[in-house]
Amino acid sequence: MNWAEGIQNAINYIESNITEELDNKSIASQACCSPYYFQKIFGLLCDMTLGEYIRNRRLALAGSELISTDIKVIDLALKYGYSSPESFTRAFTLFHGISPSEARKNASSLRSFYVLR
Repeated sequence: MNWAEGIQNAINYIESNITEELDNKSIASQACCSPYYFQKIFGLLCDMTLGEYIRNRRLALAGSELISTDIKVIDLALKYGYSSPESFTRAFTLFHGISPSEARKNASSLRSFYVLR
C-alpha cells in the first residue's frame, strides 16, 4: 500500500465514524503505520493536522444538519463530540463566521469543507 492509499483508507474510516470518538491510533492503523508517522505524513500531504481535518468536517456536517433539520443545538453539540453547547457554539462561530442560531436564519452563509479525495 502506498501513502496515498493509506491516507485515503484513513479518511474513509474517519468519515464512517465521524460522530464517534476517534483516536489517532485507530485512524493510523487504517494506513498501516504508527500514529506519529501518520500524523506527520497526513500534515505533509493534506496541509493540515489530523485534528483540524476532523474538526472542520464535523463542523461542516453540523452546519448542514442544523439547516436541514429541527435538531436542537445541544443535541447537535453532543452528536459531534462537544461537551457543551457553549463550546460547540464557539467552535461553530469560529468555523462558519456566524452562530448556530444565525445559521438557521441565513443558511447561505455557511462554510463548506468537503471530504479529501
